[in-house]
Amino acid sequence: MPRHENIAIIGAGLGGLTLARVLHTAGVPAAVYELDASPRARPQGCVIDLHEDTGQAALRAAGLRPRFRARARTGTAAVRILDKNAVVCREDGAAADTVRADIERGLLRDLLLDSLPGDTVRWGARVAGARALGDGRHEVRLADGSVFTTGLLVGADGAWSRVRPLLSGVRPRYTGMTLVETDLYEADIRHPECAALVGDGLFYALGEGQGLLAHPRPDRSLHLYVALTVPEDWPVGVDTTRRDAVAAAVLEHFQGWDPALRALIGQADGALTPRPLHALPVGHRWERSPGVTLLGDAAHMMPPFTGEGGNLAMLDGAELGTALAARPGDTEGALAAYERAMFPRAAAYAAEADAVLDLCFGHDAPHGLLARLPV
Repeated sequence: MPRHENIAIIGAGLGGLTLARVLHTAGVPAAVYELDASPRARPQGCVIDLHEDTGQAALRAAGLRPRFRARARTGTAAVRILDKNAVVCREDGAAADTVRADIERGLLRDLLLDSLPGDTVRWGARVAGARALGDGRHEVRLADGSVFTTGLLVGADGAWSRVRPLLSGVRPRYTGMTLVETDLYEADIRHPECAALVGDGLFYALGEGQGLLAHPRPDRSLHLYVALTVPEDWPVGVDTTRRDAVAAAVLEHFQGWDPALRALIGQADGALTPRPLHALPVGHRWERSPGVTLLGDAAHMMPPFTGEGGNLAMLDGAELGTALAARPGDTEGALAAYERAMFPRAAAYAAEADAVLDLCFGHDAPHGLLARLPV
């Protein structure tokens, strides 16, 4: 007989772990299946700004907001926006803000993991596929050939979800933009001019179809994303394992940009890793199907420039967990209530993310974005 889980969550990202935590606080057991071999198998990404009405609301529902606030940084809302000539078009200094707070993604994930029983996450469990068995039950097949069944299957497994095909045939589309991710280490010492250019908060240098987005990490390194409008398979013919080769390919797109901005790319210490940006259609939804649902990027992947992806995944997880805990014995009622609230919310945020993408990299960048920002 295959193993049976009452609730199986696929994916130990922020959304899946938030769901598991909210269920745990309500005394509802759930198992999380994660393809990574361990919590330290790969980097968890950059700093995330948790918003009061989404990510922090999710942590309140999970009973973790005090622990988060003890680890988070506040008063970090400084923003600097430049054009391609390194002219500062807008600068907002960090205010004594006690609401906004950011945290390294790895620390946030650890906070969620530490709040769960040690056997909650099944590490090294790559899902190969799933099929409906009827009556709301599903069978999940893992890459090692093993299978398990579940009474409720939740896809929290990101853009290329293995659970989504049970509900929707839609796949994420390429947005036309790729981010190249890298770091400048010990920036205050090794790259002082770059550190001074970026400043202490969020940094944007924007032009038509391209840009530089950076922020300092708590260790004073600089985390940098280079935005490029390129084909999805870019860079063709470039050895992406060679930092100098990728840097040269990137710099070709920044001819005519100020040398101080180009230096952020040329002085990068870390690998330059291309990350094509994909998104699901605005308003993506599905018909209610017994015993299965989606959250986070699996449900509503969108461009990252509003900073809402992780926040919404956590809110999805918290609201789904709360709905399930409030309706013991009525899983379908809980799923329907969750999806009724999630669909319009996700559509609104996805539409805003698309609009911000256009504003950031439009023909008049950065001025289209500046005109939309509050004075």
